[in-house]
Amino acid sequence: MVKSYLKYEHSKTFGLINSAFSNALWTPNEDLPNGGLRHSGAGRALVGADEEVLCWDVKKGELLSRWKDKDCVAEVTTIAQSNADPDLFAVGYGDGTIRLWDAKIATVIVSFNGHRSAVTVLAFSSDGSRLASGSRDTDVIVWDLVAEVGLYKLRGHENQITGLQFLQQTPDEHDREDEKMGQVFNGRNSLDRNEDQPEFLLTTSKDARIKIWNLDSQHCIETHIAQSNGECWALAVSPDGAGCITAGNDGELKVWLIDIRGLVKSALRIEETVDHAFLKERGFLQRQGKDRTIGVIFHPRGKYIAVHGSEKAVELWRIRSESEVQKTLARKRKRRREKILAAKNGTVEDGLVNGDDGSDNLATADVTDVIVPYVIVRTSGKVRSVDWSQRKSSKGIQLLSANTNNELELYSISTKQSEKKTKSDEPPDYSRTFAVDLPGHRTDVRSVALSSDDRMLASSSNGSLKIWNVRTQNCIRTLDCGYALCSSFLPGDKIVVVGNRNGELELFDIASSTLIDTVKAHDGPIWTLHVHPDGRSMVTGSADKSAKFFNFEIVHEEVSGAQQTIPRFKLVHTRTLKVSDDILSLRFSPDSRLVALSLLDNTVKVFFTDSLKLFLNLYGHKLPVLNMDISYDSKLIVTCSADKNVRIWGLDFGDCHKAFFAHQDSIMQVAFIPHNQDGNGHHFFSASKDRVIKYWDGDKFEQIQKLEGHHGEIWAMAVSRTGEFLVTASHDKSVRIWQQTDEQIFLEEEREKELEELYEGTLATSPEQDDDPEGGKAEVAPAGKQTTETLMAGEKIIEALELGIVDLEAMSEWSRAKASHPNLGLPDRHPIFLYSNASAEAHVLNVVQKIKAAALQDALLVLPFTQVSALFTFLQIWAEKQWNIPLTCRVLFFILKIHHKQIVASKTMRLMLDGIRQHLRRALQKQKDEMGLNLAALRFV
Repeated sequence: MVKSYLKYEHSKTFGLINSAFSNALWTPNEDLPNGGLRHSGAGRALVGADEEVLCWDVKKGELLSRWKDKDCVAEVTTIAQSNADPDLFAVGYGDGTIRLWDAKIATVIVSFNGHRSAVTVLAFSSDGSRLASGSRDTDVIVWDLVAEVGLYKLRGHENQITGLQFLQQTPDEHDREDEKMGQVFNGRNSLDRNEDQPEFLLTTSKDARIKIWNLDSQHCIETHIAQSNGECWALAVSPDGAGCITAGNDGELKVWLIDIRGLVKSALRIEETVDHAFLKERGFLQRQGKDRTIGVIFHPRGKYIAVHGSEKAVELWRIRSESEVQKTLARKRKRRREKILAAKNGTVEDGLVNGDDGSDNLATADVTDVIVPYVIVRTSGKVRSVDWSQRKSSKGIQLLSANTNNELELYSISTKQSEKKTKSDEPPDYSRTFAVDLPGHRTDVRSVALSSDDRMLASSSNGSLKIWNVRTQNCIRTLDCGYALCSSFLPGDKIVVVGNRNGELELFDIASSTLIDTVKAHDGPIWTLHVHPDGRSMVTGSADKSAKFFNFEIVHEEVSGAQQTIPRFKLVHTRTLKVSDDILSLRFSPDSRLVALSLLDNTVKVFFTDSLKLFLNLYGHKLPVLNMDISYDSKLIVTCSADKNVRIWGLDFGDCHKAFFAHQDSIMQVAFIPHNQDGNGHHFFSASKDRVIKYWDGDKFEQIQKLEGHHGEIWAMAVSRTGEFLVTASHDKSVRIWQQTDEQIFLEEEREKELEELYEGTLATSPEQDDDPEGGKAEVAPAGKQTTETLMAGEKIIEALELGIVDLEAMSEWSRAKASHPNLGLPDRHPIFLYSNASAEAHVLNVVQKIKAAALQDALLVLPFTQVSALFTFLQIWAEKQWNIPLTCRVLFFILKIHHKQIVASKTMRLMLDGIRQHLRRALQKQKDEMGLNLAALRFV
């Protein structure tokens, strides 16, 4: 009989506030019924957290919603919000997919798949009908959100896309008080936009180039070198679109002037060459930080600019008003005049004194006189992303900072009420108003431990110990500790012991959230500790080449100044075991007879617990054994090593039962299931730095299951006492629970699934067909990507066409024969038509309708030309019966586009096209008349 196993699946993720892969967005709280906002709130923060998007209440630190697509396992890399619909968000993922989310219902509206690697930046058009996406694959794709299709792919950059922005004219520019960038850069730069005006796209890349694309003609009209010292890492366009800032290495910022008026005029003129440059350098700014600038963002009102690198600071710059700039220029002229008069060196200087009018113009002033440093906001962690908070406040401006140490902070910065500068003028004050930091660790979790009843989880890192409720995933306690390397609950689950890098054991009482005692146990880092199965003692292993045994005792201490004593929990050192090298891991056997130690010399030594005499030496690993575990019956010991191998040994004679290559990187931890209730006592888990957990059968020496989900190295793992779930902690700051399900899995089926995934992965990586015939790379290409989904959809269409054309011919012959033989029975049809009681054309249309709009074009690419005539037959029937005219037109136009030469050369095809054209024109004219009638009725109403 084939043995079956119970499947483990990912259940919950917690401990992660925001990941270091994605940016953060600030959004206001939900609207009140009367249209106002909740002024007491600080808004919401939308952040990427591995494969999820989390929505946090910034003031309360509560998780409001969690956006997760069950079909997606890639990490979130970028988030963008639509200006036209504030509830619409575009989220880019590491596998090149894009999903549009509705924030109110937290569901995916539509998904796109066109990039070959991670999406790095997203931008909505002003009317919300288009979305531009940039990726690490150097391509920019423009998507139509109404038709839910990719329009085209723009190529020209040679490295990762780092900035995207639609350029469109803003209406009523001179009537808006908050648009000052037009005056700063060039004054009047915008026109009233109408529907016929062209759209432009501004892009930057790590190849240090900045490009302007005309989206109507789909080509690049201007290219400049964005940075003089290497890569361009950030782009920010002013709110009124009059200028932009690019940022690169060494803290350099370059300010650009955008001539939107000239862009529109040149696009409307029919000329081949235009000598005018629409993007002009305005000057350079130098940040105080000299590292790479990774983020620049304008305040919505256009007066402030936030700039940050990867350090613990955000630099704020202020755009001066026109009067301030004029005063600065006047002071400079006055100083130059005084210097010239003091020198008294002839007529040239006198001419300068009298004719120094050039700097009087704001547009020609030095950019350092217009944009000046305002304040540097020091954050508690390295900044990953910032966003402006637009909540109404009279105190100043607010800035949301998402840090790489798993923390969100909201800062309030005071704004100067007076523009006059005094000698005692100090930089503006700022304060950290709110922070979301309790639901996660600042550094990587190095150790996890479960309580005896599996209800509590202790996770420890450098600086903090957190106690979690496993059922609700809420953080119950947060305690300060040293650099934790190992931890464990003591019997009774009221005390947690933590071993740290300083050689100290810290004892924490959970109920009172206090540090009970600190014991200086070793002279080196305590790498491991384990509680004795009888619950009365424990052993610790350290880099000082010793293992120390401690007993748990209650000591009555006298209270100073009083006659009474109070009981205290103490660790009493009883024995010390000296070994030849550093101890990395140690375990008691469940029967308490043996204690096993793994050393830095790649060996495992097994001692008798009572006499501490050497029992076994286990040789075989080529690199140090990082962790080990002993089975419930004390018969097997499993060891894992930095040599990527797992070895299973017998504890009776020390023989190696099996050694196998288990992971692609160092294996950090292994753990047996603690009991044998379901015959799984010799099953164990292994967790590695290759981000994968594997489930093994220790008797058959076979892999049962592979658990993938973490996006960073897995440092720690703990299996529940019941074996129903396991907990893992990773470098991605997340703690994940993997739950046992009732679903059975079989080893042969798992191997077949792995082979299918491997085959599908190679199948979807088709070569690019977007190159020019001359061999170069085309500037514009179709926005498509072959995936397993599109390949399967194409195969479904082919199958439906083959079945449909046979049934169509059979039914047409039957209808002709029935004219002469009225009692003739129905022909033999395929069961699918009998089951659905549908005609062939209805069945084919139903198959095509079920394909997602975004994947339809790629699915049609799978069709060979031999199937096109059959498809045209059905298109003609659909057009004649006026079934789903938009879909019919879309399929027809795409097939005509990709098979144009063959269709033109075929006489039979041309006859079919004439019929389709007549039917389509009739159907479209009918729809046009119907729309005209409805519009006239609406105008009348």
